[in-house]
Amino acid sequence: MPELIAFIGVAIVVIVTPGQDTALTIRNTLAGGRSAGVRTAAGIAAGQTAWAVAAGVGVAALLVASEPAFVALKIAGAGYLLFLGGQALLAAVRGRPGAGHNGSGVDAGGHELRQGMLSNLGNPKMAVFFSSLLPQFGDSFGLLLALGGLFCALTFAWLCLYSAVIARAGDVLRRPRVRRTIDAVTGTVLVALACRLATAER
Repeated sequence: MPELIAFIGVAIVVIVTPGQDTALTIRNTLAGGRSAGVRTAAGIAAGQTAWAVAAGVGVAALLVASEPAFVALKIAGAGYLLFLGGQALLAAVRGRPGAGHNGSGVDAGGHELRQGMLSNLGNPKMAVFFSSLLPQFGDSFGLLLALGGLFCALTFAWLCLYSAVIARAGDVLRRPRVRRTIDAVTGTVLVALACRLATAER
């Protein structure tokens, strides 16, 4: 029980620290409402689940140990964040929703789930995180998977809460001037995170 409490404490600190998952969830919630934010959160949690399974079977540790694979994934992840950030910045310049959204702010393609998953899977730091954190609290595949699942559930709950708060303030945040400012900020944050990911050491 003390180990579980300690794990939950560490997980909460990591989860509530803003990063690319938070920025992407905010961006998609503003564009498509609460449901879009929830779909983004589900995609992020799905990506984390894949990393948890990979850590449980040792694949994540192999990825971390392989310099070429780690660098390739890092560059791919940074490129995807750069693409998403560019979309947001373009929307800020044009003063209208980015690609994939109609005039009402509803995502016509429903790609938020995929965006969340790809963003998370393209972050090699998740491999480092899961392969280093989970073994400190469990040594069997079943326990590692359970802890990973708990982490994913906490992440999903937190990002859904974020979506609900952003969506509640949606009418104010979607005013043209405010929306363009937020697009510019989130786009800049995503581009900055892409640069940090591309240049970061392990």
